[in-house]
Amino acid sequence: MGVAVEVEHLSKSFGSQNIWSDVTLTLPPGEISVLLGPSGTGKSVFLKSLVGLLKPERGSIVLNDVDIVRCSEHKLYETRKLFGVLFQDGALFGSMNLYDNIAFPLREHTKKSETEVRNIVLEKMEMVGLTGTETKLPGEISGGMRKRAGIARALVLDPEVILFDEPDSGLDPVRVAYLNQLIVDLNAQIDATFLIVTHDIGTARTVPDNLGLLFRKNLVMFGPREQLLTSQEPVVRQFLNGRREGPIGMSEEKDVAQVEAEMAALEARGGDAHNGVGPKGASGGDAVPPQLKPTEGLPERKAERRRQERVARMLHEFDEETQAAIRASLPEDLLARADSGVFTPTAGSGGRHWAPEPDAAGANGRAGTATLPRQGRDG
Repeated sequence: MGVAVEVEHLSKSFGSQNIWSDVTLTLPPGEISVLLGPSGTGKSVFLKSLVGLLKPERGSIVLNDVDIVRCSEHKLYETRKLFGVLFQDGALFGSMNLYDNIAFPLREHTKKSETEVRNIVLEKMEMVGLTGTETKLPGEISGGMRKRAGIARALVLDPEVILFDEPDSGLDPVRVAYLNQLIVDLNAQIDATFLIVTHDIGTARTVPDNLGLLFRKNLVMFGPREQLLTSQEPVVRQFLNGRREGPIGMSEEKDVAQVEAEMAALEARGGDAHNGVGPKGASGGDAVPPQLKPTEGLPERKAERRRQERVARMLHEFDEETQAAIRASLPEDLLARADSGVFTPTAGSGGRHWAPEPDAAGANGRAGTATLPRQGRDG
């Protein structure tokens, strides 16, 4: 199973320009999380900070009791081996064929024989549907195939955390749908912790267990997907519905008067439910679509049951809309336990963590979801 990634009070700036401040969240082990946000909000910077390529000024990033913000270079080098990364463009070496591209991390970081390397590379290529393309160069294949080759390379060291930086960029909607299914299938097979940075709302609505949103240099919200998909927060609704009306502007945030005028006009037209269908998979209203399941014949996602137990324990901490959406996804046994009061109420750390309090089964951690700053009035 993948490891938890615990981020506490993280802040990053470039000179006088603050990128984001006080970002606190925990990526649950083995689950799929998606991080959303308008362009320029520092989502890719966040990914680079997680793997130690950028050093935040404040805060901590803890995996397996190692804080990669403060650890030694040697410890950081070893901890990075827990990560696999899919970069936006695949970041393949143009002069190497796909086989050598995918084998590169094994040759660089391990002492495996070429026979072992070959077995691993061919296994990962089969997992992503690239069998028979070993001798092709990156320039000879489609963008979707380059993405899959990048995923195969990210898998060869059997990472416990995999980061996807806008995997949908440059792909048509059909290829995005196939890639989303591949991500879910891979999670079912390897049970690693996934974090996806994306602008694709269809992906955000159907793939993850958890959703987060960066805006105005802060983490606005992070929690179970149902919480964001039913949220009434203006910036969350605007982004997930892909519309102009709301706090997010073309190049910068709008002033309060403009936002209030737009929201009044939207409400007069009937709200999001009558706003049409937005771009890139967005849809109006508060609908919570079914989450993608692994392809038939693959094992069930182990993370699904773990997540169900976690949100069942937290159920009564959410508002009515979120509770209703979560209830619709829970099996009867967990729903009965949640309603019977068997679960101990979770204790707070500002409502920013995903994990339940300890119970008889030995679970541990803290609970809740990310604190939600109000938007539009007090910034």
